[in-house]
Amino acid sequence: MSEQVRYGLIGTGMMGVEHLNNLAITPGAVVTAIADPVPTSRTWAHAALGARAAEVKSFDSAEELARSGLCDAVIVASPNHTHRPVLAPLFDAGLHILCEKPLATTIDDARWIAETAAKSPAIFWTAMEYRYMPPVAEFIDDLGEGAVGALKMLAIREHRFPFLVKVGNWNRFSRNTGGTMVEKCCHFFDLMRHIIGAEAVRVYCSGAMDVNHLDELYDGERPDIIDNSYTTVDFANGVRAMLDLSMFAEGAANQEEITAVGDRARLDVFIPEGALVHAPRTGFGNPKRVRRRVIEVDPRALAAGSHHGATFYEHQRFIAAVRGAGPVEVSAEDGLRAVAIGAAAELSAREKRVVELAELGF
Repeated sequence: MSEQVRYGLIGTGMMGVEHLNNLAITPGAVVTAIADPVPTSRTWAHAALGARAAEVKSFDSAEELARSGLCDAVIVASPNHTHRPVLAPLFDAGLHILCEKPLATTIDDARWIAETAAKSPAIFWTAMEYRYMPPVAEFIDDLGEGAVGALKMLAIREHRFPFLVKVGNWNRFSRNTGGTMVEKCCHFFDLMRHIIGAEAVRVYCSGAMDVNHLDELYDGERPDIIDNSYTTVDFANGVRAMLDLSMFAEGAANQEEITAVGDRARLDVFIPEGALVHAPRTGFGNPKRVRRRVIEVDPRALAAGSHHGATFYEHQRFIAAVRGAGPVEVSAEDGLRAVAIGAAAELSAREKRVVELAELGF
């Protein structure tokens, strides 16, 4: 493939615009087409493209974009529940694909996508931006180099703002999102699998909608999305992980805090502070030997999105894979497994019981 890669974008809402902003600073990336059935959303994309908008073809549907012949690679940033029908014509056209998380809202759809991607000669990449936040990437590298010894416990805390308003308020209902534990938390379940290096075997989630959206009605229907939860995940290698989620804590100093504890040390990372804190075991009563460092992020990457620069770094890896100069780092199978853990957490929260992944076919 030539140095230049022609990109299409399907879904031109907030996340789609973030992708456009990052493609603008990705060497060799050229946006040639966008698709969205909502004219207002296409207007947002045109505003982000600026002077380049006149050179970009607009379509109403994924099918039209797929048939256009204008693209080498396509980013799918449409609503969660549309991913399977949107992806079908892209697979048929043999296009390289970067699909936003979650891969799908149901395990059946996610499995179909993973199986279809496995048969495609083109690149398929599930967008899991949190892997690519530079402080988190450094945290993962440090763990891989033995910073805590043998990992035993992994804890992730996200204390953040409520779900934002989307076109048609589609994200207020679990039937469109897969539920909060799929829609929002698949990022964290992916991080757990990636860091721990094993598959989840059981999940227990206690969660509810306690604060947000209680006074909202859409065509007489109240939202049904979890806004806070605690989730414990047991992995096949004996490591356990925990997710602490609150979506009514936007005043927190750090939105994400991740802690890994091994038999020799503890390692923390804080976002957006960007700090990594390493604390080796010293024995009771002995002086602590805590080491703290801050991981810098390219200011252009920070300015191009709301994921602490991650989308920019993800695009550099994706375009390398498209060119045959690097591997696929987050596969459709990874996306499927993250959906499965999220679906198990949703089921656990509803039925107030432990859910074995084997119940769901894993």
